[in-house]
Amino acid sequence: MSLTDKARLYPQPASALQGVGVGLRTPHYRDFLNAPVAIDWLEVHSENYFGDGGYDLHVLQTLRQDYPVSLHGVGLSLGSAHGYSDLHIDKLQRLVERVEPALISEHLCWGAVAGRHLNDLLPLPLMQTALDMVSQRIEWLQDRLKQRVLIENVSTYLRFASDDMSEAEFLAALVRRSGCGILLDVNNLYVNQNNHGESASAALKVMAALPGGSIGEIHLAGHLQTDICLVDDHGSQVAGPVWDLFTQACHLLGTGIPVLIEWDTAIPALPVLLAEADKAREILAAIKPARATAA
Repeated sequence: MSLTDKARLYPQPASALQGVGVGLRTPHYRDFLNAPVAIDWLEVHSENYFGDGGYDLHVLQTLRQDYPVSLHGVGLSLGSAHGYSDLHIDKLQRLVERVEPALISEHLCWGAVAGRHLNDLLPLPLMQTALDMVSQRIEWLQDRLKQRVLIENVSTYLRFASDDMSEAEFLAALVRRSGCGILLDVNNLYVNQNNHGESASAALKVMAALPGGSIGEIHLAGHLQTDICLVDDHGSQVAGPVWDLFTQACHLLGTGIPVLIEWDTAIPALPVLLAEADKAREILAAIKPARATAA
């Protein structure tokens, strides 16, 4: 089956996202419920809303009436050797039916072994056998959900000696084989560039060579500088070099891809998060006139 055929089989919903969104976190529930917020869309961690009731699901379903929503999974563990839980997929499928998300995403990682979940996004060996396994699992997942799934590049603190391709090449092969899309985390590219000496610019060029529409979302977040490496902690404002890399990504990939500001630890007041979203909008707006002038 060709990539074009797979794109038809796993279509992106008509309510595809546009503009800049933020991750919805519990400290900001009341802000969103009390008054309209100047943001284009919201993203939530899917697993936080798997319950059949409760306040969290009530808030999400209420806000879904006013904001498009993206579901971002953190616990499916696509790359774990034993496979993933049917119960997890059942819960995700029910949540998809409830909120009708514009996008669904997961991570290129593993995180479970011997029946225990490790609560971490651990790197896969970037080799052909792993590619075969993950491709089959993504196709099966998309068959279940009847929707294209985006796969996110992850930050890592080691690489395997057995790797025979880059993460960007691995993701590009997944797109061609499974019809999935890519959630491009620009901060993760920068973290890995510093931790492993990899080229974030080279990764972006691999992404730019994919068919149009392959990149379905972009993430921006803060990281922590330690004495030995950068840690992807999502606990601060987006760093200057990451904004520069985002600008480069927009020039290569275009400005029509939805952009998310992630902030998961040391969560600030909502205006701080919205100010980061405004920075992303400013970069996008500056690129569009420049392109128009060049044309």
